[in-house]
Amino acid sequence: MRVLLVEDDEMIGHSLREALTRQGWSVDWVKDGVLAQSALADGGYACVLLDLGLPRRDGVEVLRRARAAGETTPVVVLTARDGLDDRVDGLDLGADDYLVKPYELRELLARMRAVIRRRDGAAHSLIGEEGALQLDLGTREVLVRGVRAQLSAREFALLHALMERSGAILSREQLENRIYGWGEEVTSNAVDVLIHGMRRKLGPDTIRNVRGLGWRVVAPSP
Repeated sequence: MRVLLVEDDEMIGHSLREALTRQGWSVDWVKDGVLAQSALADGGYACVLLDLGLPRRDGVEVLRRARAAGETTPVVVLTARDGLDDRVDGLDLGADDYLVKPYELRELLARMRAVIRRRDGAAHSLIGEEGALQLDLGTREVLVRGVRAQLSAREFALLHALMERSGAILSREQLENRIYGWGEEVTSNAVDVLIHGMRRKLGPDTIRNVRGLGWRVVAPSP
């Protein structure tokens, strides 16, 4: 899944991008508020990690403008501003969570999973139909008729994109935008290769191609 990282500190940004990439995230990193606003408008992110003390446009203003424009992408504020008023103001402006620096990576990852679950309307880590096809956001596994299967990071991101809009057809471009970050080389058949491997793990009819339009998920019968 793609995450937008908004952080002007080079050391923090580099280390966090590397850590998230190792966890299977595609990370787009911007270093000021104006670029953050532009990236948010382009869309396609599962989550935004937003620092507040940014050049050109403060993170508070980025968040305010995004919510005023109807942007619903989950936002986790990451900041050194630890005062009660700062936390309350951030949450009231529309932040989904607020984490004070320094923080542990495990806690950040858990909070990211939690805000994504809330966006998907799920109180727990499983999305999908029990007994058929489910995705476990906590373990990053898929359950097919209750049997767990391991997916690569990109396979997981692709299946999540399809399952959060179950039954809808997603185009090649929409899927590429969800699973690849800026500057990543994407071959013309990258999505096809991923889906071929996933069908071997999940069953040949789980992900169906709609000729000329894209792909959609069809849950196997319980």
